[in-house]
Amino acid sequence: MVPLVDVVLVLLIIFMVTAPLLYRGIDIELPKSSTNTIEAKERLVISVEKNGGIFVNKETVLLKDLRPKLQSVKDRNPGVTVYLRADQSVAYGVVIAVMDTVKQVGIDKLGMVTEPPGRKRKI
Repeated sequence: MVPLVDVVLVLLIIFMVTAPLLYRGIDIELPKSSTNTIEAKERLVISVEKNGGIFVNKETVLLKDLRPKLQSVKDRNPGVTVYLRADQSVAYGVVIAVMDTVKQVGIDKLGMVTEPPGRKRKI
């Protein structure tokens, strides 16, 4: 019984170390917020890089092509939740343009992703 517990603990530690490394995506420095209450559900992640590049679930999309992409997602899943991850140095107008596009498609569940204060950025 003791060796089994050791094996399980080692597997748990391996999982805890590797789990944060599984989602490597777009390098974005998120703004800090002390009230981050987003729950994980069926979701669509839109990321905006420092240079204004827009990604939908790691796929590069131009702003003009964002609306048809979102419309096809909404047609498949009307209750989709969109999470917007924007680098803190992105121009305000770009973030508003993306948010406006999401709202024009009719997606009401839009969340802004932030990092809690004091959390160090992973590279």
